[in-house]
Amino acid sequence: MSGPLRIKEAIVVEGRYDKAALAGVADTLILETAGFGVFKDGERLALLRRLAEARGLIVLTDSDGAGFVIRNHLKGAIPKGQLKHAYIPDLYGKERRKRAPGREGKLGVEGMKPEVLRQAILNAGATVLDGAEPDRPAGDLTAADLFVLGLSGTPDAAARRAALLRRLDLPEHMSAKALLAALNALYTPEELDGVLGRGV
Repeated sequence: MSGPLRIKEAIVVEGRYDKAALAGVADTLILETAGFGVFKDGERLALLRRLAEARGLIVLTDSDGAGFVIRNHLKGAIPKGQLKHAYIPDLYGKERRKRAPGREGKLGVEGMKPEVLRQAILNAGATVLDGAEPDRPAGDLTAADLFVLGLSGTPDAAARRAALLRRLDLPEHMSAKALLAALNALYTPEELDGVLGRGV
C-alpha cells in the first residue's frame, strides 16, 4: 500500500479507535460521532453539516446494526449530494483491545486492515487530490432495475439481496436503496453488467 490518500472530503467514524485506524490511510479531517452521541449533540451535527457543505463528507461506520443506525441518522440530517458512503465488509472476529467480540461478532472499522479501509474510501467515490487514482464512471443502475432483477419489491427480494450482498462482500444490513447506491458507486456500467449478469 502506498502513502495515505489525500482526499477532499472529511470522514466521519464512530469512535476514537476507528479514527486511529484511519490515521495512516487517509490524509484528511477525520471526525467521530461518539457512537450514538451525535443523536443528541447538536453542535457536533452542525459541524458535520458545515463540513459536508464545504467539502463533502464520507460516512464510514461499522457494518453491524448500530453502525447502520448512525449511518441512517446522518443520511437523514445531511443533504444527499454532500454525503458519500464507505462500507467495510462483514468480517467476523474480535478486535485486539476487546475481551469479547461485539454483539453481532463482526469486526468494526478499527479491526480492518489498512488496505481494506483504503479501498472502502476509494469505492465510496472519494475525491483524491494528488491525482493518483483515476476517476471512474459511476454505474447507472436505477430502482426499477433492482425490481426487474428481483432485488426489491418481490416476495423473495430480501433473500436474493442477502445472497448478492454476501457475494459482493457488502454488509448484510444494507437496504435495497443502500445497495443501489453502493452498486453505482463501486462499479462502472460495464462492471455492473458482469456482476449482475452472473445471476443474483
